[in-house]
Amino acid sequence: MFLQSQQTPISTLINHGCRLAALLGVLALNPVLANAEAGAKSTVAERQTAEVNVNTAAAETLAQLNGIGLAKAKAIVDYREKFGRFRTLEDLLAVEGIGKATLAKNRSRIRM
Repeated sequence: MFLQSQQTPISTLINHGCRLAALLGVLALNPVLANAEAGAKSTVAERQTAEVNVNTAAAETLAQLNGIGLAKAKAIVDYREKFGRFRTLEDLLAVEGIGKATLAKNRSRIRM
């Protein structure tokens, strides 16, 4: 009885090990799957560092800025449509919900 209880966990580990090895083999043999994940990560990184023109960008693009969600992005677009183009970065402070900290986080990414 003692030997049988010892064999069950080992056989389970071997079974799981075979499944893992098979999965790793599929990934190694299919560079498209491996590259898809790497591509998705680089796309996120590019969105987090891409420059954004606040005078032409849609709300969805503005929402990619740090600390700006879709609601604040729509507020930027609404303000721009009502009052015209932003001339300086500081003009964004007139938009409700945009403060100095948000502006500072995005200063290097915002274009006019």
